[in-house]
Amino acid sequence: MESDATILELLGRWIWFIVAAVLAIVELFAPGVLAIWLAIAAAIVGGLLLAVDMPLAAQLALFAVLSVALVWASRQFLTRHPIESDHPTLNQRGVSYIGHVFIVERDIRNGGGKIRVGDSLWLAEGEDADVGARVRVTGVNGSALVVEKAD
Repeated sequence: MESDATILELLGRWIWFIVAAVLAIVELFAPGVLAIWLAIAAAIVGGLLLAVDMPLAAQLALFAVLSVALVWASRQFLTRHPIESDHPTLNQRGVSYIGHVFIVERDIRNGGGKIRVGDSLWLAEGEDADVGARVRVTGVNGSALVVEKAD
């Protein structure tokens, strides 16, 4: 029976490192930057427990305070210093077509029609144009490309 208490006591000191490792692994597979701050908070609590004994309630309170503080600080930092990409239009396909010339596939009449972009059709908004006309993309409006005649 005494050996069980020792195992639980030992696990109690290391449980925060286990939680930190699990949260770090979750961060690898989950989008966003949240779990890593919780993992760091858990690791800090675990590190403090190696030096100082604390009741469970104090451990949980410290973890909660550290988690909130780290998440808040990271949000403040990322708001002031946004991450810049080498490809800012990577997830904005429509924006990446601005300046490109395409062929009208379905007449653009009364401000709406379709153009051929690669192997797909895109909604197009702009001045009237007949099938086969060349149009240049000048902007994006929702899921439609805003076009003007290229010739």
